Amino acid sequence: MSDFSLRDPGTLGAIAAVALFVGGYFTYRALRKHPSEEELERLRRQELVQTGRILDGTILDISDVDAHESGRPNGMQLILYKYEIAGVCYECSQDVTNLREYVNIYDLRLGFPCSVRYDPHKPINSIVVAEGWTGLRDTANSVPIRRGAAGSAAALPYLEN
Repeated sequence: MSDFSLRDPGTLGAIAAVALFVGGYFTYRALRKHPSEEELERLRRQELVQTGRILDGTILDISDVDAHESGRPNGMQLILYKYEIAGVCYECSQDVTNLREYVNIYDLRLGFPCSVRYDPHKPINSIVVAEGWTGLRDTANSVPIRRGAAGSAAALPYLEN
Protein backbone atom coordinates (compact mmCIF):
# COMPACT_ATOMS: atom_id res chain seq x y z
CA MET A 1 0.00 0.00 0.00
CA SER A 2 0.98 3.55 -0.50
CA ASP A 3 1.90 5.91 2.30
CA PHE A 4 0.09 8.81 0.54
CA SER A 5 -2.57 10.41 2.70
CA LEU A 6 -4.41 13.70 2.42
CA ARG A 7 -4.23 14.01 6.19
CA ASP A 8 -0.44 14.08 6.14
CA PRO A 9 0.82 17.62 7.05
CA GLY A 10 3.49 17.48 4.34
CA THR A 11 0.92 16.68 1.65
CA LEU A 12 -1.41 19.42 2.88
CA GLY A 13 1.48 21.92 2.86
CA ALA A 14 2.46 20.97 -0.71
CA ILE A 15 -1.12 21.31 -1.92
CA ALA A 16 -1.46 24.69 -0.17
CA ALA A 17 1.82 25.93 -1.69
CA VAL A 18 0.77 24.91 -5.21
CA ALA A 19 -2.66 26.52 -4.70
CA LEU A 20 -1.05 29.76 -3.49
CA PHE A 21 1.34 29.80 -6.44
CA VAL A 22 -1.41 29.22 -9.01
CA GLY A 23 -3.69 31.77 -7.34
CA GLY A 24 -0.88 34.34 -7.19
CA TYR A 25 0.00 33.78 -10.83
CA PHE A 26 -3.57 34.32 -12.02
CA THR A 27 -3.99 37.33 -9.73
CA TYR A 28 -0.81 38.87 -11.18
CA ARG A 29 -2.00 38.25 -14.74
CA ALA A 30 -5.39 39.81 -14.01
CA LEU A 31 -4.12 42.88 -12.17
CA ARG A 32 -0.98 43.80 -14.10
CA LYS A 33 -0.98 46.89 -16.28
CA HIS A 34 -1.34 46.03 -19.94
CA PRO A 35 0.44 48.45 -22.30
CA SER A 36 -1.81 50.48 -24.57
CA GLU A 37 -1.59 50.36 -28.36
CA GLU A 38 0.17 53.74 -28.36
CA GLU A 39 2.74 52.47 -25.84
CA LEU A 40 3.40 49.32 -27.89
CA GLU A 41 3.88 51.44 -31.03
CA ARG A 42 6.25 53.81 -29.20
CA LEU A 43 8.29 50.83 -27.98
CA ARG A 44 8.41 49.43 -31.54
CA ARG A 45 9.71 52.74 -32.89
CA GLN A 46 12.26 52.99 -30.07
CA GLU A 47 13.55 49.48 -30.80
CA LEU A 48 13.88 50.23 -34.52
CA VAL A 49 15.81 53.45 -33.79
CA GLN A 50 18.21 51.55 -31.53
CA THR A 51 18.71 48.35 -33.55
CA GLY A 52 17.30 48.90 -37.04
CA ARG A 53 19.31 49.20 -40.23
CA ILE A 54 18.99 52.24 -42.47
CA LEU A 55 18.46 52.30 -46.22
CA ASP A 56 17.06 54.66 -48.85
CA GLY A 57 13.39 54.81 -49.69
CA THR A 58 10.95 57.11 -51.43
CA ILE A 59 7.94 59.02 -50.09
CA LEU A 60 4.95 57.91 -52.16
CA ASP A 61 2.00 59.74 -50.67
CA ILE A 62 0.43 61.18 -47.54
CA SER A 63 -3.02 60.49 -46.20
CA ASP A 64 -5.00 62.56 -43.73
CA VAL A 65 -8.12 60.67 -42.67
CA ASP A 66 -10.71 62.59 -40.68
CA ALA A 67 -12.12 61.41 -37.35
CA HIS A 68 -15.36 60.09 -38.85
CA GLU A 69 -13.65 57.87 -41.44
CA SER A 70 -10.86 56.61 -39.18
CA GLY A 71 -12.99 55.99 -36.11
CA ARG A 72 -10.45 57.84 -33.97
CA PRO A 73 -11.19 61.11 -32.16
CA ASN A 74 -8.11 62.88 -33.63
CA GLY A 75 -8.27 61.31 -37.08
CA MET A 76 -5.27 59.59 -38.63
CA GLN A 77 -2.24 60.84 -40.57
CA LEU A 78 -0.23 58.37 -42.66
CA ILE A 79 3.01 58.57 -44.61
CA LEU A 80 3.20 56.04 -47.43
CA TYR A 81 6.69 55.07 -48.57
CA LYS A 82 8.56 52.33 -50.40
CA TYR A 83 12.00 50.74 -50.19
CA GLU A 84 13.80 47.77 -51.67
CA ILE A 85 15.80 45.05 -49.91
CA ALA A 86 17.48 42.21 -51.80
CA GLY A 87 15.32 42.75 -54.87
CA VAL A 88 12.06 42.79 -52.90
CA CYS A 89 10.11 46.06 -53.03
CA TYR A 90 8.16 46.95 -49.87
CA GLU A 91 5.40 49.56 -49.82
CA CYS A 92 4.49 50.57 -46.28
CA SER A 93 2.70 53.24 -44.35
CA GLN A 94 3.43 54.72 -40.95
CA ASP A 95 0.79 56.25 -38.72
CA VAL A 96 2.30 59.56 -37.58
CA THR A 97 -0.79 60.90 -35.82
CA ASN A 98 0.97 60.87 -32.43
CA LEU A 99 4.16 62.34 -33.95
CA ARG A 100 2.65 65.65 -35.11
CA GLU A 101 5.18 67.62 -33.07
CA TYR A 102 8.01 65.98 -35.04
CA VAL A 103 6.59 65.99 -38.57
CA ASN A 104 4.09 68.01 -40.59
CA ILE A 105 2.87 65.75 -43.37
CA TYR A 106 1.89 68.74 -45.50
CA ASP A 107 5.54 69.86 -45.71
CA LEU A 108 6.62 66.52 -47.23
CA ARG A 109 7.52 66.38 -50.90
CA LEU A 110 6.12 63.37 -52.68
CA GLY A 111 8.63 61.39 -54.71
CA PHE A 112 11.54 62.63 -52.58
CA PRO A 113 14.02 60.19 -51.09
CA CYS A 114 13.92 59.35 -47.41
CA SER A 115 15.81 57.11 -45.03
CA VAL A 116 14.00 54.06 -43.72
CA ARG A 117 14.88 52.15 -40.55
CA TYR A 118 13.90 48.49 -40.74
CA ASP A 119 14.30 45.26 -38.81
CA PRO A 120 16.71 42.98 -40.74
CA HIS A 121 14.91 39.89 -39.40
CA LYS A 122 11.48 41.21 -40.42
CA PRO A 123 11.99 43.77 -43.23
CA ILE A 124 8.33 44.79 -43.36
CA ASN A 125 8.76 46.27 -39.85
CA SER A 126 9.98 49.77 -40.71
CA ILE A 127 9.63 53.47 -39.89
CA VAL A 128 10.56 56.84 -41.39
CA VAL A 129 9.89 58.97 -38.28
CA ALA A 130 10.36 58.42 -34.55
CA GLU A 131 10.65 60.59 -31.44
CA GLY A 132 14.42 61.07 -31.68
CA TRP A 133 15.04 60.31 -35.35
CA THR A 134 13.71 61.26 -38.75
CA GLY A 135 14.49 59.87 -42.17
CA LEU A 136 12.64 62.66 -43.95
CA ARG A 137 14.73 65.03 -46.03
CA ASP A 138 14.23 68.65 -47.00
CA THR A 139 15.90 68.33 -50.39
CA ALA A 140 16.28 65.67 -53.06
CA ASN A 141 20.04 65.68 -52.46
CA SER A 142 21.16 63.44 -49.64
CA VAL A 143 24.57 65.16 -49.55
CA PRO A 144 24.60 68.89 -48.78
CA ILE A 145 25.98 71.13 -51.51
CA ARG A 146 28.91 73.28 -50.46
CA ARG A 147 29.17 76.66 -52.07
CA GLY A 148 32.53 78.09 -53.08
CA ALA A 149 33.88 81.44 -51.96
CA ALA A 150 31.30 84.24 -51.70
CA GLY A 151 28.44 81.76 -52.12
CA SER A 152 29.13 80.99 -55.79
CA ALA A 153 28.75 77.57 -57.36
CA ALA A 154 31.71 78.09 -59.71
CA ALA A 155 33.32 74.82 -58.64
CA LEU A 156 30.16 72.98 -59.64
CA PRO A 157 29.32 74.12 -63.18
CA TYR A 158 26.23 71.91 -63.46
CA LEU A 159 24.46 73.79 -60.67
CA GLU A 160 22.60 76.97 -61.45
CA ASN A 161 22.70 79.96 -59.13
